[in-house]
Amino acid sequence: MTAKTDEGALGYEQARDELIEVVRRLEAGGTTLEESLALWERGEELAKVCRRWLDGARARLDAALSGRDAAEGGDAGAKATDGSDGSDDEVEDSGGRAL
Repeated sequence: MTAKTDEGALGYEQARDELIEVVRRLEAGGTTLEESLALWERGEELAKVCRRWLDGARARLDAALSGRDAAEGGDAGAKATDGSDGSDDEVEDSGGRAL
C-alpha cells in the first residue's frame, strides 16, 4: 500500500484500523530498524488522516450548532438543556425554596 496514493482515499475507519495494526506491529517488536521506521512513518501519515477527518467532523458539528443557535436567537436568552434559563443566581431545594 503506497501511503501517498491511498491517503486521500482512506476513510476515517480505514485509517484508524490500519493505524491500530501499525501500532500492534510496532509494540510486538521483532521488526528490523528499517521496518520499524517505515511502520512509524506510515503511522504518522495515518494519524494525520484521522486528525483531518476528526477536524472536519468537528467543523461540521460546530457549524450545525452555530446554525441552530442562530435560528434560536443566539446565546442570549437561550434555555439550558435542563429546562432552566441557564442562570445560576438561585438554587432551590426539592420544595422550591431558595437555598
